Amino acid sequence: MTNPAHIQAFFDEPTFTVSYLVGDPVTRQAVVIDSVLDFDPASGKVSTGSADAVLAAAEQGGWTITRVLETHAHADHLSAAPLIKARTGARVGIGAHIDAVQQVFAGVFNAPDVSGTGAEFDDLFTDGETFAVGDLVFEVLHTPGHTAACVSYKVGDAIFVGDTLFMPDYGTARTDFPGGNAAELYHSIRRMLAYPPETRLFMCHDYKAPGRDDYAWETTVAEQRARNIHIHDGVSEADFVAMRQGRDAGLAAPRLLLPSVQVNIRAGHLPPAEGNGAHYLKLPLRLPDGADWA
Repeated sequence: MTNPAHIQAFFDEPTFTVSYLVGDPVTRQAVVIDSVLDFDPASGKVSTGSADAVLAAAEQGGWTITRVLETHAHADHLSAAPLIKARTGARVGIGAHIDAVQQVFAGVFNAPDVSGTGAEFDDLFTDGETFAVGDLVFEVLHTPGHTAACVSYKVGDAIFVGDTLFMPDYGTARTDFPGGNAAELYHSIRRMLAYPPETRLFMCHDYKAPGRDDYAWETTVAEQRARNIHIHDGVSEADFVAMRQGRDAGLAAPRLLLPSVQVNIRAGHLPPAEGNGAHYLKLPLRLPDGADWA
């Protein structure tokens, strides 16, 4: 029997994101899941403190990072995958359905440099695909619903669920982004919750539900089935879809939606520099009907 994976979490409070360093304790090979590049939208300043903390922990622990894994093209934080790849030589991987996400948003942002094929990433994972990190074997689960391209990563008794699920007292992911689908999310979660009750589930975000004093990001299949406020055992697909669609209709757009998507569909790279050497993020404007003055 293989040794259990080493799992170290890094919480970025400005984006409420949890990144993970997951390693094989025998070979000391490791992956980083859902890394964060710090970005201040008010000033346009990019910094690397969050990613530096992960890299410092890897160096201190003697871990060799061989892969950077994305659960999806995030809409709430920028990925630090290119930084980690530049420092470590790691391969960057995401679900194969990222091509559909790229095709949608390349049009939104008029970004002809975006391939629409996922070519910006080193690895495009399909459902059920496995890969080794030292003696650890990771399995890819296609878990669409939040986006069409979402995947989760299972290693041993742990699953890194991305935005598919939140802690039981907070619920489930929104499904109103392009390619999102509440019925698909229901089935993705039910697939995940069919694993043994003791299976550990690691969240990508936590927002500290009302009445809870601390952030948390680890739970189990048993806890989710018993207590998830949106999708505990007994909740039907029809009831879940109605709840999710009604809830999504009132949600505001994530604060970093526009910059995050532009960067993350490019595997974390910034849009190409323009003639003056600067990189720019676009802000598509939504004008009122009949705006003949624009």
